[in-house]
Amino acid sequence: MDPNGGKKKLFNKLGKEKAVERLDNEDFNRITVSFYKYIIITDPYQFRDDLFAKWASFSVYGRTYVAQEGINAQISVPEHNWKEFAEDLNQYDVLENIPFKIAVEDNGKSFFKLTIKVRNKIVADGLSIDDYDVTNVGTHLNAREWNNAIDAGATVVDMRNHYESEIGRFEGAICPDVETFKEELPLVKEILDDKKDNPVLLYCTGGIRCEKASAYLKHHGFKDVNQLHGGIIDYVRQLKENPEIENKFVGKNFVFDERRGERISDDIISSCHQCDDACDEHTNCNNVSCNLLFIQCEKCKDKYENCCSFDCVEMSKLTEIERKLLSIENKKKRIFHRHKKVKLN
Repeated sequence: MDPNGGKKKLFNKLGKEKAVERLDNEDFNRITVSFYKYIIITDPYQFRDDLFAKWASFSVYGRTYVAQEGINAQISVPEHNWKEFAEDLNQYDVLENIPFKIAVEDNGKSFFKLTIKVRNKIVADGLSIDDYDVTNVGTHLNAREWNNAIDAGATVVDMRNHYESEIGRFEGAICPDVETFKEELPLVKEILDDKKDNPVLLYCTGGIRCEKASAYLKHHGFKDVNQLHGGIIDYVRQLKENPEIENKFVGKNFVFDERRGERISDDIISSCHQCDDACDEHTNCNNVSCNLLFIQCEKCKDKYENCCSFDCVEMSKLTEIERKLLSIENKKKRIFHRHKKVKLN
């Protein structure tokens, strides 16, 4: 008898520890890939259910958002299932010939379970339908054209969050000090206000944020808006295929999976948030009540037991009930640091 009562299992019940163990025991390679597309999905919930059932049968892991405006996926696919997966995806009219962005560095450990969620938007932007026309986007530039535009003096803007640009960025790029894409859009418009007639270059991880950002700027009167085709991920792919093209990206490309970063150049442009030694490795605070994402070197990992502070070291050793009671007690105190400008100790 079907344990799911005849219904397909459309969610993952496996805990992280067991899921990681399952991943570690795999005896095959995985391909980490990302893709997105702005399309009209009339029934995102049904679309989500169809994708989950099919992808689970391919043993796909990863994180995907579906909305009426499109799809945004970061996943890993078993190498032996890749051809069948790609062919199946191509069967959807709205996803036919969708461009894939294959990871630069891939150890097959990028994701450990499958999650597909329905959201209001595939990228939270805080905009209304009157703030931009997503079909009126900027000019897409390949790696060679991008480099030429930089050399010609165009203004380069990083459309990612501060913790992404902190460990890697294009030379000379404007890197807004923001936590979210929603914060960044109006700030970038303000920063570039006197450059509406000048060439502007936008880039992000895989291109999806620039798609909206370029449409937003064009809607607000910017005349020469350009975006890096396929983002940093595809830029690096093009460099590998064309070694004669100069790499203008320094450091690591932050990625939203268990790896947290792909090295693009040997440069380390950031430092440990606790001791200031050169470092570009992100970690999440081991205190689950904090979970702060910050840069921590190996020396400080040992000293602080993978936590951002000694307060969090102590909290991490409490039972779940003890943590909840202390969290309630300190609710108004906000004892946990959550801003990168405060020195961790």
